[in-house]
Amino acid sequence: MDMYWLLLLISILAGVNLGLLIWYGRRQQRTDVAQQLVALQMALTDRLGRTEQQLATVASDLQARLTAQLQQQQQVQQQTLATTLASMGQQMQQTLTLTTDTLSKHVTALTRTTDQRLHEISGQVEHRLQAGFDKTTETFSRVLEHLSRIDEAQKKITELSGQVVSLQAILEDKRSRGAFGEVQLQALIQNLMPAGSFTWQATLSNGRRVDCLLHLPAPTGQVPIDAKFPLEGYQQLQTTAPAAQKTAASQFRRDIRKHIHDIADKYLIPGETADGAVMFIPAEAVFAEIHAHYPELVAEAQQARVWLVSPTTLMAVLTTARAVLKDDATRQQVHIIQEHLHKLSADFNRFQQRMDKLATHIRQANDDVGMIHTSAQKISRRFAQIEAAELTPAEQAKPPAADTSS
Repeated sequence: MDMYWLLLLISILAGVNLGLLIWYGRRQQRTDVAQQLVALQMALTDRLGRTEQQLATVASDLQARLTAQLQQQQQVQQQTLATTLASMGQQMQQTLTLTTDTLSKHVTALTRTTDQRLHEISGQVEHRLQAGFDKTTETFSRVLEHLSRIDEAQKKITELSGQVVSLQAILEDKRSRGAFGEVQLQALIQNLMPAGSFTWQATLSNGRRVDCLLHLPAPTGQVPIDAKFPLEGYQQLQTTAPAAQKTAASQFRRDIRKHIHDIADKYLIPGETADGAVMFIPAEAVFAEIHAHYPELVAEAQQARVWLVSPTTLMAVLTTARAVLKDDATRQQVHIIQEHLHKLSADFNRFQQRMDKLATHIRQANDDVGMIHTSAQKISRRFAQIEAAELTPAEQAKPPAADTSS
C-alpha cells in the first residue's frame, strides 16, 4: 500500500516535473519567438524603409519620365496642330477664293437674269397698262353709251308711265276692260291655235254671243270661252282700309260668282256646246287672288262646269287643245298613210328585184373582167418570152394555141 502511494507520489512528481519542463520549454520557445518577431519586425522595418526609398526613387524617376513624355507629346501635338491649322487655313483660303469666284459668277448671272426679267416685266407691265388703258377707254365709252341708253330708257319710262296712266284710265271703263280682255284672248288663241279651229263672237242657238268658240273633235265638241275682268272689286280689295276689307271681299266674291253663273247660264247648251265653258281672267294677280283666298269660288265654278283660267293657264289649255286637233287630223289621215305605205312597199319590192338583177350583171361583169385579166397576163408573158428569145425551135415551129379562157 505504501508502495502504491509512493509510486503514485513518484508519478505525480514526475508529472509535475514533466509539466514544469514543458512549461519551461514553451516559455523558452515563446522567448525565442518573441525575439524572432522582434528581429523580423526590425528586418521588415528596415526593408520597408528601403522599399519606401526605392518607391520614392521610382516615383521620382517615373514622374520625370512622364513629365518629359508629356512635354514631348505636347510639343508634337502643338507642331501637329500648327501644321493642321496652317493646312486648314490654306484650304479655307482656297475654298473662300473659290466660293468668292462662284458667288461672283452667280451674282453676275443673277444680275443679268434679273435685269432681263425686269426688262421683260417692264415690257409686260407697259403692255398690260396699255391694254388696261384701252379697256378702260372702251369701258368708259360703253359707260357713256349705256348712260345715253339709260337716258333714252328714262325717257321711254316717262312715256310709258304716261301710257300706263292712260291704260289705267282706259281700264276704269267696263267696256274698255272687256275689250282689253278680248284682245288679249284673241292674241293668245291666234298664236296657239290653227286657223279654222275657232270662231270669234260666235252666236249660239239661244241668241247669246260668246267671245270665242273652240271647235274640238268629239266627244269634247264646241268649247265656249268668255273673258271677264273684275278689276274694280280687286282694286277695292287692295286699296281699302283693313276695317272695310270684309265688305270689299264680299263684293269681290259676288262679282266673281255672278260672272261664273252668267257664263254657265248663257253658253252651256246641251247638244250644242261642250259640257264645260272657260272663263278667261286676263290678270294673273286677280286669278292668283281667287285661288289663294277664295277656294269656295273655285269649287263653285267647277260645280257649274266653268273653268277659271289666266293667260298662263290658258296657254296650257290651248296647247292641249292643239295636240287634240293634231291627233284627230292624224287619225283621219291614217288610211291615206296606209295606202302610201302599201305603195311604198310595192316600190321597194320592185327596187329589190332590180337590185338583184343589177347584182347578177355586176357579178357576171366581174367574172368577165377576171377572165380578161387572165388573158392579158398570158399575152404579157408571151411578149416577155419573145423579147427574151426564149422560144425553143419546136415552139417556134408550133403555132400558138388559141386562148380558150376567154
